[in-house]
This record gives sequence, C-alpha cells and structure tokens, in this order.
Amino acid sequence: MTRKWLRWLPAVAVPAVIAAGVLAGSPASAGDPLPAKTPEQVLQLIAQHRDQALSGTLEQASEIGLPELPKVGPGADSSDTAWLELLTGPHTARVYLDGPDNARVQVMDRMAERNAIRHGTELWFYNSKDNTAAHVRLPADAADRHADHNGTMPTPDRLAATLLAKLDASTDVAVGPDVQVAGRAAYNLMLTPKSSTTLVASIAISVDGQSGLPLGVEIKARGQADPAFRIAFTSLKLEAPDASVFNFTPPPGATVKEIPVPAHKSEDVRTPSDKTSKDAHRPTVTGSGWESVIGFPAGTGAPAGLGAPDQASPQQPSPDQTGGSTSGAASLLQQATVPVPGGRLLSTALVNVLILDDGRIFVGSVPLERLQSAAQG
Repeated sequence: MTRKWLRWLPAVAVPAVIAAGVLAGSPASAGDPLPAKTPEQVLQLIAQHRDQALSGTLEQASEIGLPELPKVGPGADSSDTAWLELLTGPHTARVYLDGPDNARVQVMDRMAERNAIRHGTELWFYNSKDNTAAHVRLPADAADRHADHNGTMPTPDRLAATLLAKLDASTDVAVGPDVQVAGRAAYNLMLTPKSSTTLVASIAISVDGQSGLPLGVEIKARGQADPAFRIAFTSLKLEAPDASVFNFTPPPGATVKEIPVPAHKSEDVRTPSDKTSKDAHRPTVTGSGWESVIGFPAGTGAPAGLGAPDQASPQQPSPDQTGGSTSGAASLLQQATVPVPGGRLLSTALVNVLILDDGRIFVGSVPLERLQSAAQG
C-alpha cells in the first residue's frame, strides 16, 4: 500500500466536528474499550499495517441510485458489464490472502460464483454461470505492476488506501466512537469534506485496533440518511489460509481464454510519437479536492453507441432500434443515463458522469452544472 498521504499527518490534529450517527459498524463493547487515539495516531496505525495472511467474508451494499441490472436480456451475462453490476445491489464475497503474491476473491451471486485468483505470476478469472475462464501469465518483471489488481470486488484495505491517498486540507478528520466489525474492536476514522458542493457527505473507515487493517468503509451521500456505499468484513481470521485455496484448474468443459500481457515500455525507451499519443489521451483535472472534475478526451472511455439517441446515425443505431446491437455495457448504460444538453448524464448519489456527444467524458463528485462548466472550459 502506498503511504503518500502520510505527508499530511500533522494537519489532522486540527479538531473537527464528528458527524453524529455515522458509523462503519456497531458500537464497540463498553467492557473492552480501545486505548484513545488521535486522528494522527489512527492514520499511523493504518500506515504500519502491511499485507498479511487472512481469510474472511465481505458484505457490500450499494444504494447509489443505479437500477439493479437485469438477469436476462441484452448484456445480462456480458463480461463487460460485470464492473457495472458490482455497483448495484448487495454482494457477498469470500477473500483469501497470503502475502502480496497469493490472493483469491470469490463473489457469490444468487445462483453462481465468480473467482479471481492470483498465485505467483498466474492470474485466473472464472465465472461458474457460463463455465468460462480467462488466464494471464505475468512475466517476472510485470508481477509487481499487477500486485494490486487481485480481485473483482474491492476490499476495505484497498478502498481505504485509495481514499486516504487523496487526503488533503480539504477534509476534516476525526475519530468517532469505537465500533465492532467482524467481532473485532475498531477505531472509527471519520473523513468529512469541507466543501458544501461535493456529493459526498462523509466517509467512515473502521480500523482494526490491533493490526491497523481497515475492516470496513462506509460512504454517505449528501441528503441521504442511509449509506450510499458500504463494504465490511462480517467474519475474519488473521491467519494464513490453506495453500490449496490459491490453486485453480478450470472445470471440465470450461471455455478458457488466454490473455496476453501488453509489452511494458519504460519512459526512457518511449519514442516521441509514443509520448505525444499518451499526452493526447491524458485526462485533465479541473478544480481541486472534493470538487475536482476529471475530463477524458474522446475515444478513451464511452462504449461505442452511447451517444444521445437523437444523434445516433444509421451506422451506429441506438440500442432500442436494434434490440441490443451495441455492446452490453453501452445498452445498459443507455438505460441508466438521461439526456442532457450536448450528451447524456449518468447520475448517482456519489458520482456524476457526463458523456458528451463528441466522445468526451467528465466525472466528478459534483453536480451536473460543475461538469458542464469543466467541459466548456
């Protein structure tokens, strides 16, 4: 886990108002209180945590305003919609870790199971619903570049690292009452944006009082009483799983796809044309802190055929004209977006995504007006 946010540690000693009732778990037992810690000390506790051996069950719940994806119909079983499906409805996953090179995440669907397994330089992704598997063999020099991409579902540790990496003076930090997560006493680290514009109201990270491992993350949206997103362990063992759990062999009859690893070019061997192309597709950032808007150039994000329906051409008909001729992701996103001047808007409780007819995309935890302003600028 990167520790870049540690440079900001001295600033978190500033007192902050704790949002009442925002807890990433249930109140800890009064008979076993944790030693009192300042926000700075809790951040240091997280920083001291290292990847370790564990096994446990995760529960994820999302109430961000997206409709639950259909189980039948165009795009229902498409692999390019799996990421979108994980943002809707509740999900349960079993997680097994043993150091940086061994990991397994099993996402338990209603009638199926999805697996992501890493064992050394071997990566496997398997979906029992259609008995399909994908395999990646990482070269030795590429293993470290893929170390943080072990799962199909975020873990509290990885999500907390992502959130804390963006920590700056635009956020108030405090420690709320202790909580119990997976039967373990945890500190309740509260992050509250100072901005009144951002869609995010607060973030609570439950931190194991002994190991410093983040056990849960809860995000509340402005104007919502219930959490918009929550992921937390419901059971946890801080010990090495059986080594056999990281071995995977495709079941009989499985369709297996070998995925090549793209060649990696270091900066010192890139040609001028390589660098020019990379710069042309580099995202832009407007604003700062919680009001930041990220802009993506045309051709770097939206699925083909996702333009506004009235802009669809005969060469790129809209999904409702073809019954699903566009990709599964485009079809489902078309249903989840609404038309706005110049494009379409994917609106959720925590993030808004503006997809313009010219192919540009603007993303931020801000209202539509801020995205439109960034697009014009």
